[in-house]
Amino acid sequence: MSRQGEGKRAMRGRAGRMQGGRGSGRASTGAVRLWGRHAVEAALLNPERRHRKLWATREGIASLDGDLPANFPLEYASPADLARLVARDAPHQGLVLECDALENVFLEDVLDADPARPLVLLDQVTDPHNVGAILRSAAAFNACAIVTQDRHAPPESGTVAKSASGALEKVPWVRVVNLSRALEEVAEAGYWRIGLAGEGTATLAEALPAGPVALVLGAEGEGMRHNVTQHCDALARLPISSAIESLNVSNAAAIALYAIATRT
Repeated sequence: MSRQGEGKRAMRGRAGRMQGGRGSGRASTGAVRLWGRHAVEAALLNPERRHRKLWATREGIASLDGDLPANFPLEYASPADLARLVARDAPHQGLVLECDALENVFLEDVLDADPARPLVLLDQVTDPHNVGAILRSAAAFNACAIVTQDRHAPPESGTVAKSASGALEKVPWVRVVNLSRALEEVAEAGYWRIGLAGEGTATLAEALPAGPVALVLGAEGEGMRHNVTQHCDALARLPISSAIESLNVSNAAAIALYAIATRT
């Protein structure tokens, strides 16, 4: 069923194509369920998505900024029915989309060495809300990609997508087997690798170069692993007050990405 409206964009994703894609590079198997207006709308507009089915309330469909294809697999449902399709208490906003996980993205394909576009590498950041929030900040500050390991990182999921508020469809997410080896490849591509750490002797502003930056962040509490730290060109800290020990990793990423975007 389609929603007609003057000036509306066409939803461009590959609706109904459920077979034949390459395996996901995001540690997800089978179908992924996304919910919430921003996450679902961004997925519907992403031509790289293979959509399986959309469950929605009529109000949810009306909130979309775009037209569904005439043959799109759509089923109207009540809010209570939608709540049974998603995580407990998930704010679905009248929209639940089942789709295939996105296809592989490779590190060599995102290293453009543009000084204005930082690269973000996450070392064992496992909370999907944090990863989603970092994706959102990465989109806001024009990062070229985020990089995580295959293991010790969340899979592509509705929780990540909801926290990313549409950025999951916009920022490439590269998964690698070994983060230290990835950092070697990043250096070869011309990036200056800065690890964000409380023990850094310089502030981030002092450590920033004029050229391309790869920002490395570790998990809250444990921080970056030793081998990852050894593969950084510099360790830097945010100049936070002594009244607080540390920042949430997603908040730290947002502040650091802003600092990179506004450096002089």
